[in-house]
Amino acid sequence: MEISPELVIRYPWLPSLSLYKSDLASIDSIDFIKNILSAESNELLRKRIYEFFKAAFDNLDHFSNHKIDDLNIYLYISIQILVYLLNNKRITNRVANLYSIITFKDFQTDIERKNYSNLFEICRDLKYDLKYDKNPTVFRVKTIKGQKEKQSTNISIHFTDFLKLASKLRDDSRRLINNPLKSGYVFITPHTLTRLLQEYVRNKFLSNRDDSIKALEKFKQNAFKFEKFKELYENICTLWDLKKEEYEFPVDVVFKEGSDNSNIFPPCMRKILSKAQESQNLPHTERLVILFFLHAIEYPIDKIIQIFSSLPDFNKEKTRYQVEFAKKKGYIPHSCLTLKSLDLCIAKQENDELCLKGYYSIKRGEERNILHPLSYMRIKRYRLDKEQKRNKEQQLNKNE
Repeated sequence: MEISPELVIRYPWLPSLSLYKSDLASIDSIDFIKNILSAESNELLRKRIYEFFKAAFDNLDHFSNHKIDDLNIYLYISIQILVYLLNNKRITNRVANLYSIITFKDFQTDIERKNYSNLFEICRDLKYDLKYDKNPTVFRVKTIKGQKEKQSTNISIHFTDFLKLASKLRDDSRRLINNPLKSGYVFITPHTLTRLLQEYVRNKFLSNRDDSIKALEKFKQNAFKFEKFKELYENICTLWDLKKEEYEFPVDVVFKEGSDNSNIFPPCMRKILSKAQESQNLPHTERLVILFFLHAIEYPIDKIIQIFSSLPDFNKEKTRYQVEFAKKKGYIPHSCLTLKSLDLCIAKQENDELCLKGYYSIKRGEERNILHPLSYMRIKRYRLDKEQKRNKEQQLNKNE
């Protein structure tokens, strides 16, 4: 008996994906990247993937763009491919945690409605032996604050399947010895079952692949032949690099009314702003670079429009539309690597020490290069704040 297609769309990690989406189940990953991830028509999918990774990197327990549609299947496959290519345990763990939490919440929706049929279909698809009795069985009596509380359930699972699901959960409540057993079946509540299934989903991402580094690099080389996919991958990498900088340099670099943070702008951004103030006609690329950068540090829309107002071809209505559109789309600012490829890096001309020499990472215990203009600002602000604090302390010591 086959499970419903709707359930596969909702939970694409199920084995029956191969029945309903045979074109995906048998497809080579490179073909998937070529035909799905790099297709011009799939911008919505790429955006959803990027937003998922952003939520995972932020350690969120929800994904605002989570939808049960056909893209949900493509999202799952895409995440698996990217996790493999990124080859980073910390990233893998965050992705696995977020995806499993989302799945658990979907399970809970069914439980709240007392709709257990989906759980049984899922377990059947996974070849787990699950039983349902019309009459609930009292399997435990707990005493809480002097009051006896009976725990009952209609569900039981074969002990071998229980062990498979619970093997990687270390809490005592998941140990077989601490769960009631009858005729080879463990009594289990729907909530506990969904928690075990959540762990199953989490481990779908954590399973180690046998591929060598050489095989990984070859796959990456072939995948990067497709520009849209390569751009998505690089944006996710940049996002992760920025997140790491936030942990090491927890300082605020966003715009604040009444304060001026232009002294911590990287030289490339200062140069473009200087050209705009001099009413030079900025090339389209430079306009996008400074626009995405200013949005990232939360510059007010009116102030951004004011910056562009000095350009020779300024049109207020058109500029406002483009600035607001870019804000709505949430474009990530260009990385240092991209800026160099666009010939917009002027670190050598300006002889900027931070750009050229990088910084020493205390957490990683090594010298690191600046990878992004926002990283530059964060480190610059951190150093300036530290210097101001030291000068203040020295002044106080002198006064004493």
